[in-house]
Amino acid sequence: MLNRFFVEKHVKNALEEDIGFGDITTDYLTSENDTMSCTLNTRTDGIFCGKSVFETVFKVLSPDIEIKFYFNDGDEIKKGDKIADIKGPARYILMGERTALNYIQRMSGIATETNKYQKAIGEYNAKIVDTRKTTPGFRAFEKYSVKTGGGALHRFNLSDCAMIKDNHIKFAGSLTNAVKKLKQNISHAHKIEVECDNIEQVKEAIECKADIIMLDNMDTEKMRECVKLINGRAITEASGNVNLSTVHEIAATGVDIISSSAIVAKAPTLDLGLDM
Repeated sequence: MLNRFFVEKHVKNALEEDIGFGDITTDYLTSENDTMSCTLNTRTDGIFCGKSVFETVFKVLSPDIEIKFYFNDGDEIKKGDKIADIKGPARYILMGERTALNYIQRMSGIATETNKYQKAIGEYNAKIVDTRKTTPGFRAFEKYSVKTGGGALHRFNLSDCAMIKDNHIKFAGSLTNAVKKLKQNISHAHKIEVECDNIEQVKEAIECKADIIMLDNMDTEKMRECVKLINGRAITEASGNVNLSTVHEIAATGVDIISSSAIVAKAPTLDLGLDM
């Protein structure tokens, strides 16, 4: 998901934003020959994520910076764990510290939050997935973090899957009209998902042979009834009112997928620090 050329381009833009015309603190406190050693530590429990991105920040600044990691993406980390040793030119370690931490604190926070949701699902087969409610320009990193935390992924962008929402249905005149027109135009490689908020819409979506049926903002009793009605003829997705206290009950209805923006939008950053 995170190809090297993509990560490097993103990192260079982030460094350009942060450094501007120069780090006026570090530039006048260090010389080119100064070196330093430090450690990357965690101050709280969680799931580590962003190893290659963290490394890229420093490698872009200086190929002479050496990093030795003790954890990989997806590993559980505990408060006080040393994640990595870093040594090299002091100027570039100090210059890149904040940007490198910004990436892995955000990514590890999302991976940690996703992992909590997937664990809360427990014994059921449902997978927690993300949504398009992501940070502009940071979506690939956030989706990678969801995957690292044990979740699955929804569509990457608007061209990835045809999703018919309530406004699309109103514009098309009916759910059936919307599905029919899409089937006439989209590629055979694309799935069609329909957002339904009542049983009548679910019945119509089944008749139209939609690939995915989203049960939107339904209570669990209605969800269970809809899953039984669909009976494997489409992938079932639950959405709306999903949180850590409800996700297990939602999974018990038999849905295949549970989508939630909370695993990204409401995920706190993980407290990681670079210490000399």
